[in-house]
Amino acid sequence: MRLLTLLAAGLLAFMAKPGQAADWKTAWAAPVQAAYPNGSPIAQPKLDDILSASGAQDQSIRQIIRPSIWGSQVRLRFSNTFGTQPITLRSVYIGQPLGGAALIPGSNRQVSFDGQKEIQLQPGETRWTDPIPLPETPSQTLAVSFHIVGNSGPLSWHATALTTSYLGARGEDHAAEDQENAWPFSTTSTFLLDAVDVGAPDVRRVIVALGDSITDGTGSTPNGYDSWPDILNRRLAQQAPGHYSVVNAGISGNEVAGPLDYNSKQGYGGGPPIIERLERDVLSLSGVTDIIWMEGINDFSPGTRASVEVVETTMRHAIERIRKALPGVRIHGATLTSSLASGPEDPAIQEQDQKRLALNRFIKESGLFDSVIDFDAATLDPATGGLRAEFIPSSAGGPGDGLHPNRAGYVAMASVIDPEIFALHKK
Repeated sequence: MRLLTLLAAGLLAFMAKPGQAADWKTAWAAPVQAAYPNGSPIAQPKLDDILSASGAQDQSIRQIIRPSIWGSQVRLRFSNTFGTQPITLRSVYIGQPLGGAALIPGSNRQVSFDGQKEIQLQPGETRWTDPIPLPETPSQTLAVSFHIVGNSGPLSWHATALTTSYLGARGEDHAAEDQENAWPFSTTSTFLLDAVDVGAPDVRRVIVALGDSITDGTGSTPNGYDSWPDILNRRLAQQAPGHYSVVNAGISGNEVAGPLDYNSKQGYGGGPPIIERLERDVLSLSGVTDIIWMEGINDFSPGTRASVEVVETTMRHAIERIRKALPGVRIHGATLTSSLASGPEDPAIQEQDQKRLALNRFIKESGLFDSVIDFDAATLDPATGGLRAEFIPSSAGGPGDGLHPNRAGYVAMASVIDPEIFALHKK
């Protein structure tokens, strides 16, 4: 109990000086992709009687997040990107989890927006909270709690969060409460919250992992934090503690150029194509110095079948836009891993693999990237052309699908990345 008291006291003691400007760096991201329930959650409990396609109803949500870095202050970004009506947020809090939905007593602090405790997020609007101090002692996870007043309408979400968060019963505001009994329902997705910054002047490089489900972490362990961006973040933290932040901007089902009939109001489950989500999910993040680009396999899937030329052209346009908006940014192209094991005898899967190999040649030879990361070589079984057998059984349970690596595969992917490409002396 003494430890809990000291942690709570630390949260109160670390106040930012009035008027002090924070050196904001992105510490966590979960790009909103559509309106619930459009998307592909993993290990999701049945939520039919708790949430609906029409949204939350006078309900509290407690989201557990794991920041990649720590600092003196924190601020939170909420997004009503796919909403069709204003959402009223009341009682927004941030605290330190004790376990499950319970919080360390005294750690839960109310957060404001331009000094206001309650705000309305208009359809399509994104808002940052005011800064709030963090304790000196880092915490592995933080709990962000908020109450939605009335009916939210379509609720913007990130489906494949792979971290257990919590929902309160309808009709009561529980955001300020420490106790677990106020949060009986669980979810493995996140809602409305899409980015977290910390004031961290010592962080020299913020690395955004931009991609689809293989970046998002499909096939990895729920609550295991073993997607390849998570593992890379730990590798860099061991090498140079406090100097690197790796944030995950993957969306399961995402495409580079498509779907060609994408309509943002309909909220396609795979999210907007990269070219349409760059501003929100990359360019507007704080302190970005590096981007790892690994995407394209979904553009070639049997239901899509985009041409290699269309994907290459869209990649060129997107990267040109990134370099114009972020002068000095370093962009690292990652080769696509094989999906051939998902249907080795299927002509459509064979066609997809041929396009994948052509795009990988483009990534290696185009000169578009500052460096190339060969995820394909790290995971490929040369005898079959698919993923290595030990990388196929899903760490989320089940036999695996032949497309998404398991934890072992993600470890291999993160391990093949040369930390020198992010060296602190590079500009």
